[in-house]
Amino acid sequence: MSTEVAAKAFPCSACGAKLQFAPGTTTLICPHCGAANQIPTDGPAVHEEDFLAAIRAFESSADQVEPLMVTCGSCGASTTLAVNVTAAICPFCGSPLVTAGAAHRQIKPECLLAFAITAPQAMQAYQSWLASLWFAPSALKRDALSGRLQGVYIPAWTYDSRAETDYTGERGDDYWDTQTYTETVNGKSETRTRQVRKTRWSSASGHVQNVFDNLLILAARSLPKKKAEALEPWDLENLLPYKEEYLAGFIAQSYNVDMEEGFEEAKQHMVGDIDSTICRDIGGDHQRIGWKESAYFEITFKHLLLPVWLASYRYQEQVYQFLINARTGEVQGERPWSWVKITLTVLAVIALVVTIVIFSRS
Repeated sequence: MSTEVAAKAFPCSACGAKLQFAPGTTTLICPHCGAANQIPTDGPAVHEEDFLAAIRAFESSADQVEPLMVTCGSCGASTTLAVNVTAAICPFCGSPLVTAGAAHRQIKPECLLAFAITAPQAMQAYQSWLASLWFAPSALKRDALSGRLQGVYIPAWTYDSRAETDYTGERGDDYWDTQTYTETVNGKSETRTRQVRKTRWSSASGHVQNVFDNLLILAARSLPKKKAEALEPWDLENLLPYKEEYLAGFIAQSYNVDMEEGFEEAKQHMVGDIDSTICRDIGGDHQRIGWKESAYFEITFKHLLLPVWLASYRYQEQVYQFLINARTGEVQGERPWSWVKITLTVLAVIALVVTIVIFSRS
C-alpha cells in the first residue's frame, strides 16, 4: 500500500490552491489564479552549530525532523516528495518510485540557497547542451527530451575548523658547485669547469596552524561526484534561514552522508592547504614532509540545501545525469558516445585525405 508523504503544503490566500516557490523571488505563486504570496522574512539568522555538541545532543535535539523518505530501489537516492504525491519518477536515475518508506531521524536543515534560475531558463540551457554534443547517439536527444527537468534541493554540510599540525621533514637548499670535466676539442683533450646546481638537505620540524571557513561537502551520493562538485562555486554569502516555503513545488533530497562522515571528507580537502603551510614553514628551495599529525579545534558546521535543476535519462540501460547550478546557471552533464558515428567520421576523414593525396599526385 502506498503511504502519503508528510510534506507541508501552502494554500493560496486568494483561492486555496497549492502554492509554488517562484525562483529568483521571495514569493510563492499560485499556479491557479496567479496570486503572489510573500514568504515571511522573520526568523533566526543563519549561524554555525557546534560540531561536537551536536553529535552529543543528536538523540535529544529539538532540531531533528523525521521525514517519510522514499528510497529508490535502483540508485539508492532518498528524497521527500510534494504533499499528496504517492508515485513519481526518481529524479536521479529515472526509475519509478512508489512512496512507501520509513521515517528516519535527520538533522533539520538550518539554511538554504533558494532557486534563482527558472524552469524555462534551465530547459533552454539543457537543450543548448544537448545540441552541442558531438558524436551523440541519434536516439539520445529524442529520449532525453522526452523527460523533464526536476528542481531538487541537494543536502550539504559546511565546516569551519582550526587545524593544528605537528610535522617533521627535510629542507633542501640549493647551492652551486664547480665541476671539472674533460672535453675533446679539435682532437685534443681540454679540461674545463662548469657550475652544477646541487641540493643540501637538513632536518626540519615544527608546528603550523590553518583556519578553514565554509568548507563545503555534498551530502548526497546519488549524483556523479565530479560533476556535482564542478557546479561550484556556490554563493554561500547569500544563504537564507531554512523555511519550508522555499521547498514548495520542489523535491528535497535527504542526506546520506552524515555530519561526522562529512567532516572526515572535509579533512581530506584540508590536506592540500596544510601541506602547503608546512612547506612554507620549512622554507628553503625544496621541502619533504616525512610525518605530520593534525588536531582539529573549534569545529562548527551548517546543514544546508543547494538548488539544482536535474534531468536523468536512460540510454541502453545506462543512467546519465544533467545538472544545472540553479544559482549561477553552471551546466554539467554526462553523455554517451556513438561509436558508429565516430567510426564513420574517422573513415570519412581517411577517405578525404586519400582523395587529396591522389589528386595532388595527378
